[in-house]
Amino acid sequence: MKRLILTACLLGFYSTGSAQAACNSQYEPGVDWSGCFKERLMLSNRAAPEANFSKAFLAGTTFSRSGMSGSNFSEAELMRVSFTGSTLVKANFERAYGSRISFKKANLREVNMHKAELQRSNFTDANLVSANMLKGDFFRSLFVNSDLTNANLKRTNLSRTTFTGSILTGAQFSESYMYKARFEGVDLSGAVGLTQDQIERVCGDDKTKLPAGLTKPKKWTCD
Repeated sequence: MKRLILTACLLGFYSTGSAQAACNSQYEPGVDWSGCFKERLMLSNRAAPEANFSKAFLAGTTFSRSGMSGSNFSEAELMRVSFTGSTLVKANFERAYGSRISFKKANLREVNMHKAELQRSNFTDANLVSANMLKGDFFRSLFVNSDLTNANLKRTNLSRTTFTGSILTGAQFSESYMYKARFEGVDLSGAVGLTQDQIERVCGDDKTKLPAGLTKPKKWTCD
């Protein structure tokens, strides 16, 4: 029995030491910082594709203008993190959470944000072509001038988001919650899955274009 307890203790010691060593490893392509506490780091202009940040705490960290395609941020905490101008093609943000994250001018083509909770985030000028944002929460986020061609926004919380100047051809909005989402001057004619009930709850203007079969409200929600 004593031998078993000692063995278990030693295994726990080496396991913890191994995890700590991984968290202290150099920031480089393929780095594994899963579950690590990495707060307020300045990592701009440094490439780290295929890196693993799953369940990591990254609040206040800056990854601006970095090459991070294929990196894994699943279930990571991303409060006030900056990815401005970064390349995140096919990156995984599934179930990631946080707010006030900057994705301005980021390349997020084919990114996975399934069930991500990224409220009040900034996607201005971002490339979100074919992004998977199914069941995500993007309350009060900015998608100004972003390209959401063929993006999956089904069952997504888009309340009070702003889509001014965005491209939405092929974007899917089935069952999305869109209360006071702003579409002034936006072409929604190529969007998929929109209903008249959704349109009655969003904000638009005379320049807003709707899909065939839908009509503009007598009074937009934000009027």
